[in-house]
Parts: sequence; structure tokens; C-alpha cells
Amino acid sequence: MKNYSNEDERFLISQIVARDSEALGALYDRYNSLVFSLAKNITDNYEAAEDITLDVFTQVWEKAGTYRPEKAPVKSWITSITRNRSIDVLRRNKSRPNFHSPLWADFSPDSLPADESNPVEALEQAQIRRKIHEALATLPTEQKDALALAYFKGYTHRQIAESLNEPLGTIKTRIRLALQKLCKIFSGKKILE
Repeated sequence: MKNYSNEDERFLISQIVARDSEALGALYDRYNSLVFSLAKNITDNYEAAEDITLDVFTQVWEKAGTYRPEKAPVKSWITSITRNRSIDVLRRNKSRPNFHSPLWADFSPDSLPADESNPVEALEQAQIRRKIHEALATLPTEQKDALALAYFKGYTHRQIAESLNEPLGTIKTRIRLALQKLCKIFSGKKILE
């Protein structure tokens, strides 16, 4: 039995491409909590989040050869798969959780599990989440709500408009303005200083 607990994630992906199931197990151990939390946040459904977690790691197994390290870190790749899969599940079920104004406290720096296998990276991730949370706090409530529904719940612009009982154009403008403001806040700045 190989011990992959201290191996680089890109090495684990290369081992998964070579069909090493223990490497997949090591990657699962690192990221299953993150994948489950994100899927649960988007779907608001425990059972769906469990299924999505399994689907995500099945997809990692099947598509590891398509991973491109120059495009994104492994963690970003996995969270992207999770978000897309969660949105697919919502669309397939054509059901949405009841809308309650999203509380940004739900997405606080401590809301997602840190990578406990690397304390330095966990600290950096917490610092990044804190700075993003601070930047989000500068947005007007209407923009924050629209952004939360789009990025944390996976709603389309039309679904956000229906949920908030606002015109579609208004929602598009709110999201665009929020993203522009966030880009301005972070442009030219290092998030980790």
C-alpha cells in the first residue's frame, strides 16, 4: 500500500491517469469535504451533495488525462467540476430551494474546510477567503444577493430575477457592477501580502 498523503496534487493526477486507485483515494481524502460542502451549499440537499461528491471523483478518475496544470491548480479544477455538476443536478431536477436572502456570513472565511494536510496553504487560503469576504462587504446588498445566487447557488440570471422579483436587465446590471467593483478592488494587488 502506497502512502500518497504528502504527495503533490499534480503527481496524484499523473498517478490517476496511470490508473492508480490509491492516488485517487489520497485526492479524495484531501478534497471530499470541500466537494461535499460546495455541493451542499449549491443544491441545499444532503443526499444530492453525497451523490455529487461521488460523481465528481468518478469524473476525476475518468477525465484525469484532460487536466491541464497550466490552466488551473488541481483544487480549482475539482471545485469547477463540483460547481458544474451541482448546477446540472439543479437543472435536471428543475427544483430550487426556497429563496431566502443569502447571508454572506454563510460564506465566511471559515465556511469551507481548509486543507489540513498543508498548514501553510490552509493559512493562505483562509487569508484569501478573508480578503474576498472583506471586498464583498463593500458591495451594496442588492449586488451581493444577486452575486450569491449566481455563484453559490448556481442560479441563471433569469432565475435570480424571478427569485428577487426584479427585471432581468436589473439583475444583469447588478452582477456586472459587482464583478467590476471586485475586479477594481483586486486589480494590481496581491491577495497574499
